[in-house]
Amino acid sequence: MPELPEVETIRQDLKTKILGKKIQKIQVKQSKSVKNKKSYFIDTLSGQHFVDIGRQGKLLVFHLADQQNFLLSHLRMTGQLIYQMSDQVIAGGHDWPDVSALPNKHSHIILDFADNSQLFFNDLRRFGYMQLVNAMELEKILERFGIEPLQANFTFSNFKKVFVNKKSILKPFLLNQQIISGLGNIYVDEICHAAKILPDRKIDTLSEVELKKLYQATEKIIQKAILKRGTTFSDYRDASGRSGNFVDYLKVYGRGGEKCLACGETLKKVKLGGRGTTFCPNCQK
Repeated sequence: MPELPEVETIRQDLKTKILGKKIQKIQVKQSKSVKNKKSYFIDTLSGQHFVDIGRQGKLLVFHLADQQNFLLSHLRMTGQLIYQMSDQVIAGGHDWPDVSALPNKHSHIILDFADNSQLFFNDLRRFGYMQLVNAMELEKILERFGIEPLQANFTFSNFKKVFVNKKSILKPFLLNQQIISGLGNIYVDEICHAAKILPDRKIDTLSEVELKKLYQATEKIIQKAILKRGTTFSDYRDASGRSGNFVDYLKVYGRGGEKCLACGETLKKVKLGGRGTTFCPNCQK
């Protein structure tokens, strides 16, 4: 699933491609992918253009020129946003293969711009969505999100507060978007390893020193992942046609059974909260 760094990369790159372009035509080929009535979705977007693109956690927020409506997009498990201009195809999101033949059977929403460029919302498993909301609805939705790495509210003081009187397991807790927004399976594994803390630790056993290590590891890893344009494994391309390359810096994720790069111990992979979880039994305590 695309996580904060991947979605932030998409946000930054689409801003260079689609802002100010008149939306000339909207095709909704899969109604499940739109959380509004299809006719309302099409009528509201027609003739509009985007003036900004924001993000909260893994949720993209496209600001419409009418200043009354916002287009939300969540990629969930297998979603992609694909920009196409002539023979230039730039894909962001999940890394499932070939996006060269567009549209295809997974192209559920298509925005045609006046300059003949297009934005495709593709989704293999159809868990992702687009939704038009007004300002009041947007505010209520954003209130559900927890503090976010690299934003002003992500201070150590606020970070500590979310752990107070909690007794759950660390990794599922960090994956809860209402507590800390934007983290997913890849980065939580990497953060726990960098902080030298086992992902199955009970929260009420963590010391303040360990919480500080978690906080610092979160900031460092998310910042570096954004700088490296996210973690991708095959065909992802950003708006400049470059593939994400934080995969080259992964210490534990996807490396179960291999040697720990820090100590040489064999990395273990287990199921934790239904998610594949990799850690070093020697480095992490």
